[in-house]
Amino acid sequence: MAAQGMLSRKITCNSHGEDSSYFLGWKEYERNPYDETNNPTGIIQMGLAENQLSFDLLETWLSKNPKAATFMNNGSSLFKHMALFQDYHGLPSFKKALAEFMGEIRGNRVKIDAERLVLTAGATSANETLMFCLAEPGEAFLVPTPYYPGFDRDLKWRTGAEIIPIHCHSSNGFQLTEASLREAYDDAVNRKMKVKGVLVTNPSNPLGTTMSSSSLKVLLTFVGAKGIHLICDEIYSGTVFSSPSFISVTEEALLAECNVSKDCIHIVYSLSKDLGLPGFRVGVIYTCNDHVLAAATKMSSFGLVSSQTQYLLSKMLSDKKFTANYIAENRTRLRLRQKQFVSGLKRCGIGCLKSNAGLFCWVDLSSLLESPTFEGEMQLWMKMLHHVGINISPGSSFHCSEPGWFRVCFANMSEKVLSISLQRIKIFVKQSRDKQGKAPAMGPTKPAVSRKSLFTRWISRADSAESERF
Repeated sequence: MAAQGMLSRKITCNSHGEDSSYFLGWKEYERNPYDETNNPTGIIQMGLAENQLSFDLLETWLSKNPKAATFMNNGSSLFKHMALFQDYHGLPSFKKALAEFMGEIRGNRVKIDAERLVLTAGATSANETLMFCLAEPGEAFLVPTPYYPGFDRDLKWRTGAEIIPIHCHSSNGFQLTEASLREAYDDAVNRKMKVKGVLVTNPSNPLGTTMSSSSLKVLLTFVGAKGIHLICDEIYSGTVFSSPSFISVTEEALLAECNVSKDCIHIVYSLSKDLGLPGFRVGVIYTCNDHVLAAATKMSSFGLVSSQTQYLLSKMLSDKKFTANYIAENRTRLRLRQKQFVSGLKRCGIGCLKSNAGLFCWVDLSSLLESPTFEGEMQLWMKMLHHVGINISPGSSFHCSEPGWFRVCFANMSEKVLSISLQRIKIFVKQSRDKQGKAPAMGPTKPAVSRKSLFTRWISRADSAESERF
């Protein structure tokens, strides 16, 4: 206790969010990770939104362009130049290539000005930097639910800013409405909080959906009328695999129609999802606000992207033949994988919110809850984690207002492991529904078995049928 008293209140408070079931599930997985050979009864990670479906395309490019990774150019080594001090504005060649890549993902309907990019160590750093720039401690941003659990850390922990949820519901597919925006704004005012802006993720994490033109117009009109900021986290913009297409809030026609100043619009982007490079820690802020641009650039010195990473990616993203092929092929692979996963769940009697983007599905498991409460949701999550051997993320960790929804990721594993996951789910669903009385009555009571042996038996049965496709 004495040792803790020597630390700052900022560090010892629990607003980081690491005790959320979202992060606790990761910890449980790390203690007992699935491995086909060494630990076939381990936990399969379906709670991590990682894109591993197109990694071979990146590796193929690297094998064909080895000089980019060894810092050779025209026979000369660039190692010393890369290793010495670099301006925190970033390498001009990388910012130019990144701006063009962002425009390409947006169908070239948006021209990104490289001079207005601020490089950050991932989207986490980008979102926090914008909070420091735009909000004083105690001031609020409105965020639609369900939202990424990391926002509680990214937006609030060190900045002191507050999140006011905009409650969205399944009755309209969790879409943002003018009424829900007004309700959240009035809630903040009643709590004597100054609202500085709205933050949305488009495409949505965890819904896997893109915002419609009408929803974006409602949002932009509201922001303009209130004179507040809009942060749009577009980290999943390159994962849109089917219609409707992605619309960025930076599109000129949209802004003109809604009479919103560009100074109030700020974009967050990263290469973690579209290129599947979270370990490279490449994030970016795009803003037309000169004051925000200057302040965010100063703050970026606390979370720089290494010059080596910038150099390598500048070469990769400048290869237009590669980027065009990657964007198209990655979307195709995501579409096929999502279709495989949704079809498998459907055969288990489980439905999902209709989605067209992202690395996950928003899955409705409410029929498996023992009670229609968030306590029932947590009980089901524990069963999935410890008995079924799958880590999925409860909707309550995303601040969803309805129990029974879970985010389940499908792009961070091989097709074989996905098949094993679906088989495990199928067995669990059947047993759960038998227990609910939707099957013939059970026979004589069997002797009790330990939790560990029950878990092992469940997993062994699932893995033995891994060849089955759903």
